[in-house]
Amino acid sequence: MEKIDVFAHVLLPNYYEKMLNVDSTISSTYAFTNIESLKDLSVRRKLWNGITKQIVSYANINAEDYCNREDAAKLCREANVELINSVRENNDMFPYGIGMLPFNNIEESLHILDEIAHSKELVGIQVFTRHLGKSIASKEYLPILKKCARLGLLVLLHPVFDPRKPDNNIVFSWEYELSLAMLDLVNADIFTECPNIKIIVHHAGAMVPYFAGRIDNIMQDKKEEFKKFYVDTAILGNSKALELAVNYFGIDNVLYGTDAPFGIMPNGATKEIEDAISELPLSLEEKEKIYSKNIQKLLEKKEGKNR
Repeated sequence: MEKIDVFAHVLLPNYYEKMLNVDSTISSTYAFTNIESLKDLSVRRKLWNGITKQIVSYANINAEDYCNREDAAKLCREANVELINSVRENNDMFPYGIGMLPFNNIEESLHILDEIAHSKELVGIQVFTRHLGKSIASKEYLPILKKCARLGLLVLLHPVFDPRKPDNNIVFSWEYELSLAMLDLVNADIFTECPNIKIIVHHAGAMVPYFAGRIDNIMQDKKEEFKKFYVDTAILGNSKALELAVNYFGIDNVLYGTDAPFGIMPNGATKEIEDAISELPLSLEEKEKIYSKNIQKLLEKKEGKNR
């Protein structure tokens, strides 16, 4: 069965080195930067199972958090070129990449989106639950989301910690931040503003499936909007939780994703997630949708049908 992982990460060496030149404390501040299979593609290839293809995006060391608007745009462009080259050189393992934008420079972000749309290797952008302290649903970021919808680009939503909170933790906080970002986007009428937008939410839609009853009763006018998100399977296993996500979002909106190489050392939780999918009470055809058919259908729309 063909398998396409929609949410895997890299931290390519040239970009990482440039970011260390900007702030040498990054390597000691963020422990994940020490994961060799994140940075060294020769290590990644040795650990690769030879079957699962990964759509790769950068780990969240974002230029906008460290640089002025001009330097951030330059670094993002260089990072995207490095990602394009890595996809070309490792196309058997990485069929596509996900581009990076400088959210402190909206004007240049819109130009970079055109560059991404015209590349064969990049099929979308990664956005975060918060950029520069503001929700991804903030009005100033709407032009970026609108253009992604128009160009047919995927929008991968990844969590970050809210710096206003003193008790951030990797177990629960990111799932809350994802859920809150989804709520913010729904309240901002994102699917009305951008009816063609394809937002893929990390970690199986986080808290949303579990609290579907609260959503249905508290947000009766907008409850169906939450089901317009796509979600991946990256919850480190737990077949029953994954089944809840499938039941809530629908089989056509669930995509295979592992968060590799994060989760379980040294190269991620691919086995645990695939075991959870195998235990789902689904037909072979439905599992094929999760593993590859759904993302292939979304990628068909990149070539400008909405331009």
